[in-house]
Amino acid sequence: MSNPTSSHYFKIAGHKVGISFAPSQQNSIALLPSFEPFRTEPAGEECQHLATAQPEGLLLTLHVDDSLRPAKDRQLLRTFDTGNGDTVVYTLGDGGYQFVIRDIADRDCCLLITNADFSECRCALNGDYAMRAFGLNDAMMLAYAFAASFHQTLLTHASCVAYGGKGYPFIAKSGTGKSTHSSLWMKHIEGTELMNDDNPVVRIEDGTPRIYGSPWSGKTPCYRNISRPLGAVVQIERGAANSIERLNPIQALAVLLPACSTMKWDKTVYDNLCTTLATLISTTPVYTLHCLPDEEAARLCNATVAGRQGGLRALRS
Repeated sequence: MSNPTSSHYFKIAGHKVGISFAPSQQNSIALLPSFEPFRTEPAGEECQHLATAQPEGLLLTLHVDDSLRPAKDRQLLRTFDTGNGDTVVYTLGDGGYQFVIRDIADRDCCLLITNADFSECRCALNGDYAMRAFGLNDAMMLAYAFAASFHQTLLTHASCVAYGGKGYPFIAKSGTGKSTHSSLWMKHIEGTELMNDDNPVVRIEDGTPRIYGSPWSGKTPCYRNISRPLGAVVQIERGAANSIERLNPIQALAVLLPACSTMKWDKTVYDNLCTTLATLISTTPVYTLHCLPDEEAARLCNATVAGRQGGLRALRS
């Protein structure tokens, strides 16, 4: 017997999202185990099936129904590589989007159809359990990133630690050493903890940036529903020696743009991103750390961005 339609609610960086499932033998919230720390209870007005109503107060709703078919009024826009497979993007006649999410083996895992501001989304999953879990997780991440852009919120590609009551994300090209630098802080800087290892969320609240853990953390299972004021952003670059420099606003924008999920071809979403980044840059220092993967790099970075000069002098004495 198929399961009845079910609705689930989660709060990510303070934004509530809803996910519902049509009756299915294969699809359920079990496909998203990383979302459990973010689960929240619906308010009274939200106690309804998300498939048939859009409760107020939700950033987005996603209805999962394998009977969904591709939109007829569509135009191919582009294909982009997510690092885990290609995603094909179509524009729709009503201003919305259609995405076909493929995995690293080039298998179609998910068909996602959204409205223009990503507040209402529908998807159909395909394949075995792993393909469905991948497709649904990517669909939620994509929809969240673009819907949240309308609310001064950025989904970033970074490894983030918490220290001294603040959050410090490390950004870099894949394979450069974001996670390594986080691990060096945790090993050598007492009081450091990992917040997220791949996709923390930055949100501007009352003009001040705050960073949050998220259900998306790459290969490291760090799904923590925590937040801290944003202390600084550090770009990691490999170097022959350890040095750190603070960037000017133009340099900071050039560094931060590639680290944020966006759609440059969508003027509204892209303008949202740039406006949010302008606030972030005006309130938060951004640095580039040229470094080796060693203790001194962690202590130099910590001393600069968190003011721990004593620890740096102790290392060099």
